[in-house]
Parts: sequence; C-alpha cells; structure tokens
Amino acid sequence: MNAMMVIHPYKYEGMWVFDDEKVGLVQEPFVAGADTIIDQMVVDLPNAESGFSLLFSANPFPGCQVKFEWQREEFGGNWYAASALEKEGWLCPAFLKYFDVAPKELYAQFKSRAA
Repeated sequence: MNAMMVIHPYKYEGMWVFDDEKVGLVQEPFVAGADTIIDQMVVDLPNAESGFSLLFSANPFPGCQVKFEWQREEFGGNWYAASALEKEGWLCPAFLKYFDVAPKELYAQFKSRAA
C-alpha cells in the first residue's frame, strides 16, 4: 500500500467526483461536507472543475495544505474535521479502498493537474 495517494476529482453534473480504475471507482461522488471543503480549497485553482490533483496521506508531507482529524464513523464512512477550515466532511466507505482502517489524521494537498 502506498504512503501517498493521488486522485483527480472533477465536476460532473454539478458534483465533485473522481475515477480510479485501480480500485474500481467511476464517478465516485464527494458528499456531506467533503464537497464544500473541495470548493473552498480549489477556489484559486484555474479550471479546477475540469480536474485537479488531490494528494493525500495518513502522514504529513511537504506541501500538504490541510490536516484533517478523524471524528467518528457513520454509515460505514468516516467524518473528518479540518480545524483550519472550520469544516467537517464525510468520506464514504470507498475511502477504505485506500486505507486498511480509517487513519486518525489525514493530510491533503489540492493542486492544478499537470498538463
């Protein structure tokens, strides 16, 4: 299992979604606050709605922009809060395709997708 992962979310029919054929996901949506966190984090990224890179890890890494802390499990997914953003969001059970168990901390970087 990789220590760092990357996905490439984009807007589809007004929702943030991503595809990852390595784990069998197509147009997997971000909902329940995760979508509004993305809105806030990509506000200054050009053409983010067409796709951006989201790097994430259970460990801090150079360039990470936000730290999320695990709050609770619900409906098979997990709630994370970012105190710096004063927001929390739910990551659905598909999140566990990237981790054996939900990490207590999650670090993320939102950046323009390389051409």
